[in-house]
Amino acid sequence: MPIAAISYDILPGFEDEIGEIFANFQRPASPSVQGDDGAEVARILGTAVFIKNDTMVRFIEYEGDLEEVAKFMAAQPGVQAFERKIVPYLSKPRDTATPEGFVRTFTDSTMRCLTLLGSTRIAAG
Repeated sequence: MPIAAISYDILPGFEDEIGEIFANFQRPASPSVQGDDGAEVARILGTAVFIKNDTMVRFIEYEGDLEEVAKFMAAQPGVQAFERKIVPYLSKPRDTATPEGFVRTFTDSTMRCLTLLGSTRIAAG
């Protein structure tokens, strides 16, 4: 499964405050991402957030189209609330107030994947 890494430039020393914001994060009702026709075009399998000093990275494990994942996230009330609450802790502003700005910021903040290693489980038969 692909994993996207989204970077945030934050002010150092606010790990606990940012952790509180995530502790109260409202997850989407469903991990399923629907396209305009209502068919599933992507699925969010899991997320993780790491923070140290002036860098925070959100990892998103997903299936499907990453741009559709970004559009889906832009419309989620919990993501919108998080983006508003994180503003005082950013060292560089993020244009996430509109869906278009969110998708552009998401795309611009996506880190290049150099390698992704995993293991495959084979069921005994």
